[in-house]
Amino acid sequence: MQQPLTHSFDHLPAGTGVGYKPQHFQAIMDNPAPVEWLEVHAENYMGQGGRPLAQLRALAERFAFSVHGVGLSIGSESGLDRDHLDRLKTLCDWLKPAQFSEHLAWSTHDSHFLNDLLPLPYTNDTLTRVADHVDQVQNHVGRRMLLENPSSYLAFAESTWEEFDFMAEISKRTGCGLLLDVNNVFVSATNLNYDPRVYIDAFPLDKVGEIHLGGHDEDEDSDGASLLIDSHGREVVDPVWALYDYTIAKTGPLPTLIEWDTDVPDWPVLADEARRADAILNRKSQAVAE
Repeated sequence: MQQPLTHSFDHLPAGTGVGYKPQHFQAIMDNPAPVEWLEVHAENYMGQGGRPLAQLRALAERFAFSVHGVGLSIGSESGLDRDHLDRLKTLCDWLKPAQFSEHLAWSTHDSHFLNDLLPLPYTNDTLTRVADHVDQVQNHVGRRMLLENPSSYLAFAESTWEEFDFMAEISKRTGCGLLLDVNNVFVSATNLNYDPRVYIDAFPLDKVGEIHLGGHDEDEDSDGASLLIDSHGREVVDPVWALYDYTIAKTGPLPTLIEWDTDVPDWPVLADEARRADAILNRKSQAVAE
């Protein structure tokens, strides 16, 4: 078991972070600007030792961290995996992240794990199940979590809640915070044909503790209509930057993460994406000060 860090950061700065990748370790240690904090996927650091954890420990002495889960399957009908929860708690106990988050999605069925974040119908039954699971996670890990809005490619006919109301109700019932992925909003709005700014206007922004930005790929559905795929494999596109600017104008500066998980570029490319977010945050900070 890893020994706990001797100190920890109790909050994320309201600046720019990036999803940490081991190939960027030395560059971050040498010159991280403008990056102020880092995020890791929990499942990549649930082992007992080795170089990855040694690097993570060295970084955690200098930077606030957010732990982002991708495998809890919060929406699963079969319940949460106790072993997964135990390993998550072990990681959080020694790393002492400033924040922990997970997705509003499911990825397990019986004993099978599906390598995807699958959508949920927004019904009363789903609401009760997800709220119960969020309570279990927070009680077991011993910390408040943030729940992330999904990227959607279809709508369920049985849904009786709007997504933003569904997430607001989960937060109300459990006390959890929310993670607003602006790229996911844009992807879903394009795929389901609604105005992303209307979604932002209706979202419970006072519950948001972190924002994500990432790239997406463009495809076509069987009818030839545009279909966006949340891929985290390229730079953030201009319409998402515009939606982010619109969001920050409403919320004020918030911790903002650049996600780039596939086809990961060299550090200067990722740092340039972080600078673009940082410029928007600084502009809003100055506007608030004035």
